[in-house]
Amino acid sequence: MSSTFEIFLAAPPGLEPVLLDETREAGFAGAKAVPGGVEFDGGWPDVWRANLELRGASRVLARIGSFRAFHLAQLDKRARKFPWGDVLRPDVPVKVEAVCRKSKIYHAGAAAQRIERAIEETLGAPSGGAGALKLMVRIEDNLVTFSLDTSGDLLHKRGHKEAVGKAPMRETLASLFLRQAGYRGTEPVADPMCGSGTFVIEAAEMALGLQAGRARRFAFEQFAGYDPEAFAALRRSGPERDTTHCFQGSDRNAGAVEMATANADRAAVDGCTRFLQAAAGDFTPPPGAPGLVMVNPPYGARIGNKKLLYALHGSLGQVLMERCSGWRVGIVTSEGGLSRATGLPFLPPGPPVPHGGLKVRLYQTAPLR
Repeated sequence: MSSTFEIFLAAPPGLEPVLLDETREAGFAGAKAVPGGVEFDGGWPDVWRANLELRGASRVLARIGSFRAFHLAQLDKRARKFPWGDVLRPDVPVKVEAVCRKSKIYHAGAAAQRIERAIEETLGAPSGGAGALKLMVRIEDNLVTFSLDTSGDLLHKRGHKEAVGKAPMRETLASLFLRQAGYRGTEPVADPMCGSGTFVIEAAEMALGLQAGRARRFAFEQFAGYDPEAFAALRRSGPERDTTHCFQGSDRNAGAVEMATANADRAAVDGCTRFLQAAAGDFTPPPGAPGLVMVNPPYGARIGNKKLLYALHGSLGQVLMERCSGWRVGIVTSEGGLSRATGLPFLPPGPPVPHGGLKVRLYQTAPLR
C-alpha cells in the first residue's frame, strides 16, 4: 500500500461545502467536496489529525485500495492477495460491510463473507465481535474499493458530553451550522433554548482552539503501523488561545441548565461559558460586543405542540429584535412557517440537511438593526 491514499470525510448531505471550508482552513491540501462529504489525498498523519481536529466531519475513512472483480471466486482470490498486514493486525477483529451497485457481484452479504474469510485465513484477524474494526467495501461497476473506518465511534462523541436532553443536536452538526452562520471563534455566541448546551460549548471550544477529539480514542489506534508517539505529538490537551468573549446558554428547564453546566465543566470551557434558567421570552444577550444568537428550537414534529410553537417563535423573534441590536441570528428548524413566525428578516435559507429523521435548514439574518 502506498504512503498516500484517498481520505474521505463524511458530512451530512447539504453541508459538504461547509466541511470543505473547514478542511481547507485546517490546511489539508487538495480537498474537494463530493456527495456526502469531502475527500483529499494524504497519509496516516493526515488521518490522525483529521480525526483529532475537524469539528464537522462525522467520520474519517481511509481508502486503502481497490481492484476489479466480476464474480465471487475472483473477489475471493484477489482479496487473499491484498496486503492486509500493511494496515490490519492479526489480533484485532474486523467486521466487513459491503454494498453492491451496477455490478456482476450483486449479493452484498456473500461478498462481505468472502472478504472476512480471506482476511481471517491470510492474516489471522477474526471477523466481527466486540471492538471490531470496520472495513467498508463498495462494489460499483465491478470495481471493489476498500475503506477503513479510522474513527470508530462517530466523531460527534467528543468524549466529554455525558448528559443530553430531548432531540439533541450532534456536536458535528452544530459545529457545521455555526460555521455556516459565519462563526469563526472571534465573537460571543448565545443560545436562548440551549438544552444540553451543544451550540454554546462548541462555540466556546472553537474560540479557545480546543481539539475536537482531544478526550477520546479512535479506531486507528488499533491499526498496524500506528505510531503512538507521533500521534501524541499532534494531540493538545488544552486550549491553543484565550478568549475574552462570553458564551451564554439559557433554558426554562432547570435540568437542562444543570446538564449544560456539567457538560461545559467536562469540556473544560466553564471559564468562558455561563448557563442560566430563563424562558426564551426573558432572554437577554451577554454584555459586550454583539455576536451570534444560535438556536435549535422545538419543531413540533417530535417535541411540542406545533400550534403553541408559533406563539413561542413569535415571542422569541420579538425579544431578539428588541434586545439584540447588532447581533446576527441563526435558527435551525424543519418548518419554514415557524421561522417566518419569528418576524425576523431572514436571508435565503440554507439547503435541507438530514437531522433525526427530518430535514432541517439554517435560517440566518444579517446583524439586526
